[in-house]
Amino acid sequence: MASKRNLKKQVNYIISELFTECLVCKAIFPKEENEKKLDELMEKIVDMQNEFIGRLNHVEPGNIKGSYKKFHEDFNREVGAIIESISKLH
Repeated sequence: MASKRNLKKQVNYIISELFTECLVCKAIFPKEENEKKLDELMEKIVDMQNEFIGRLNHVEPGNIKGSYKKFHEDFNREVGAIIESISKLH
C-alpha cells in the first residue's frame, strides 16, 4: 500500500493535469458555451481535489484497507467522468 504522502502527490498530479487540459481546451476551442461548461468543470475539479485530499487525511480507523479501496474506486470513477466530459466538448 502506498503512503498517504505519495497518494496525495498522485492526486495533485492527476488533478493538475485535468485542470491543464481544461485550460488548453478553453484556449483552443473559444466557443462561449464551451467556456461556461469548462469553467464549471474546472470548479468541479478543484472541489474534487479538496474532497479526495480530505478523505486521505481522515481515513476510517477500523477499516483502513476498505477506505483506501473505496478511495481508489471513487477517484478513478470521478476522473473518468471528467475525462469523458472534456472529450464531449471537442
